[in-house]
Amino acid sequence: MAAPGLVLICYSFLCHCFGSRRKDTDDPVLVKESNAMDSAPSVEMNPVPVNIPASPLRVPASPLRAPVSPLRVPPSPGRFSMSPKLDRIGSVHLTMRQVERATQNFSPSLKLGEGGFGTVYKAQLQDGQMVAIKRASKEHSDALRSEFRSEIELLAKIEHRNLVKLLGYVDKGNDRIIITEYVPNGTLREHLDGVHGNCLDFSQRLEISIDIAHGLTYLHLYAEKQIIHRDVKSSNILLTDRMRAKVADFGFARLGDTEPGKTHVLTKVKGTVGYLDPEYMRTYKLTPKSDVYSFGVLLVEILTGRRPVDSRRSMDEKVTIKWAFGKYNNGETMDLVDPQMREAVDKKIFKKMLNLAFQCAAPTRADRPEMKSVAEQLWAIRVKYLKRVGRE
Repeated sequence: MAAPGLVLICYSFLCHCFGSRRKDTDDPVLVKESNAMDSAPSVEMNPVPVNIPASPLRVPASPLRAPVSPLRVPPSPGRFSMSPKLDRIGSVHLTMRQVERATQNFSPSLKLGEGGFGTVYKAQLQDGQMVAIKRASKEHSDALRSEFRSEIELLAKIEHRNLVKLLGYVDKGNDRIIITEYVPNGTLREHLDGVHGNCLDFSQRLEISIDIAHGLTYLHLYAEKQIIHRDVKSSNILLTDRMRAKVADFGFARLGDTEPGKTHVLTKVKGTVGYLDPEYMRTYKLTPKSDVYSFGVLLVEILTGRRPVDSRRSMDEKVTIKWAFGKYNNGETMDLVDPQMREAVDKKIFKKMLNLAFQCAAPTRADRPEMKSVAEQLWAIRVKYLKRVGRE
């Protein structure tokens, strides 16, 4: 768990980095990146007064915004009751003994990944169905009980093709288990790292970005109550065999405020360094725009292939979004293309996606678009891209 002091020190450093004068440009976009480290640890900070000056750098409305698209993100017909009975959730009901059998007693060979909550395993049920089983760490079981319960209750309320589906759970004694659908093709970060062999081409990256935007739009607008994910990052995006994206890991998710006139939830800061909304860090006010900020950082990551922060690089390239904005502002947009993409990338399309990413990652939430608008703009970019490559 990263120390709050480290978070604030890095945040102040980045404020200073972005304080220098920028070139005049016809594209009024600006980004500011919160702190991050290679290991991307999770962060938790209590809401106490912190004197971090507000950024003087604001983002005016961009002239590059796409007009309202007729291809809007429709509400999903699949909704759960707001008061689900937890013992009736999902379609998989297992005892702890059955969980152990399905995971071969939590064999390391079946481990899919590890996070703040615990370890995720691939498992095969008696009927042959493949599932993912997330097991809370024993030493953190009691401390993470509220996060476990929160994730269960929130997952029970959502059903969307771009969100990982809850199938069941076990909560008995010291055992806390979440059972979800198995998404077989690993994480987005693994694919950007080339772990699975073939590099993602530009078309795949665009479709993945749209899928993520649709999933987040559902959470913000079309779930029974507004849900804020709070931990949008490349390692929490899972890919199917057909390279469709699903947003996973709702351990940090929170319900949005439902009181009339209220626009935020006052809560401790949780998330992953590198993707954290700087205004949320400064004020402890959580809104859906915090997810929009994280998505902006993620979109730059998808286009460049670089992690949000890479300590192995030179000082002017450590913070990817700062480096990317500098390149973009200097007219060196194509230097940002992930070198693993060997295809020719359309400059106008690439520039539109970067511009949208910078809008999302604006330092002040008032300057960020809504997630629904982001999804619509990405869809409009997709339409133009298909026309250019003759696939329409």
